[in-house]
Amino acid sequence: MASQKSSSAATSQATPAPTAKEPKRKRGIARVAKLLDAGAAVFAEQGYRAATMTEIAARAAAPIGSLYQFFPNKDVLADALVARYAEHVEAALDRIRAQLADLDGSQLADRLLDVLVAHAAERSLALSLLDARWEQPGVRPGVLRESLRKRIAEILTLWRPQLPEDQAEAMSVVLFQAMKSLVQLHEEKRYPGKTEAIAHWRGWVQRYLADV
Repeated sequence: MASQKSSSAATSQATPAPTAKEPKRKRGIARVAKLLDAGAAVFAEQGYRAATMTEIAARAAAPIGSLYQFFPNKDVLADALVARYAEHVEAALDRIRAQLADLDGSQLADRLLDVLVAHAAERSLALSLLDARWEQPGVRPGVLRESLRKRIAEILTLWRPQLPEDQAEAMSVVLFQAMKSLVQLHEEKRYPGKTEAIAHWRGWVQRYLADV
């Protein structure tokens, strides 16, 4: 009996977790994008736990089988949305990286600060999906944070080659926190001096990089 249980456990551990299916053709890519958009809308409205695959398929005007073909379950769809957000932010950072030769400290500060603000709604959804599933194995919100910090540190060392690696890493933590805080300042609906507060925050980050 013990050997049967052991064999069953080993089989269970060996079973790979479901993953999203990568579309190969242009039509499939467009279909997946539509399914992801529908998933994002339903998750944002209903929350991760309340949302259903049936609702998502209906929102996309797609057969439920088509949704399951690309995303075997709700977790896989949520992971794909988090990954899409990460890709968009990473692409924005890569564009900054390509422009570094033409940027002074003030301009670099503005470019970095604009990244998360431009993707604020997508960021909010991604964080809510991670928070809703934080207790599940393999769901690690810190992985995305560390990846983005690393990209910012790389931008800094390319921008200022004389900058020591440990200093660039420390500065990437400060800058990423500043980027997140600016999103929060924007997202608050009303508070006294909102416009001035945002301008002061940008000015502080501009001065921070001007001294490098």
